[in-house]
Amino acid sequence: MPKICLLDPDGDMVDYLIRSGQAVLDTCWSCYHTKMYQFDNQGVQTGIIGCAVGSSYAVLVAEQLFVSGCELLISITSAGIINPPQQPETRFLLISNALRDEGTSYHYLPAGQKSAIDPHLLKSILPLEENEQLMLEIGKSWTTDAPYRETASAIARAKDFGAVSVEMEASALYAFSESKKKPVICFAHLTNTMALQGDDFEKGAENGSLAALKLVAETVNKAVIPVFKRKNSGK
Repeated sequence: MPKICLLDPDGDMVDYLIRSGQAVLDTCWSCYHTKMYQFDNQGVQTGIIGCAVGSSYAVLVAEQLFVSGCELLISITSAGIINPPQQPETRFLLISNALRDEGTSYHYLPAGQKSAIDPHLLKSILPLEENEQLMLEIGKSWTTDAPYRETASAIARAKDFGAVSVEMEASALYAFSESKKKPVICFAHLTNTMALQGDDFEKGAENGSLAALKLVAETVNKAVIPVFKRKNSGK
């Protein structure tokens, strides 16, 4: 079981890795209606699961991953833009905390408690924001399990919350992370403006897979692994 695992709700990264001959099916993985592939991402053996869309499904898979030996889970999902990012060239959002507008998180955390990334993980990733090639920004997101209820009033509420994006998994994955003390990182790939522009949902080369995989590699190699090494060495 790879220690680093990646959730790819859109399935584009999985498709790219299979098509380019980089991914190998993991025949030992056992989880409800999913397939895991393994690939080498800049020297780190990584497991990837595609199309686990929505909070309840993503957390079901997360539970099974950590029971099976995963030590870090990263999710990258496409997301709509609610409030424009600070920099117009931003393409990825490291979700710091999420508006809990779904049901799954309430099985892990009480109502009113913030669903957020572990502060130690956040601190380790902060320097990546300075790498202009990653097109990364840190901010809030709105997680909903009812995308057809993204009404004007709901969007206004998310704007007031300060959400940069809207997606379907982060608040539940972070609630699971907090409750079970398992490290989870959620990124949003900012791909659309809620269908208000003609080029909405244009993700870039290989449907955004190249940029997303680079972001994962940089996160693991330059942020997470050094922290794990210091922790294991007692420093």
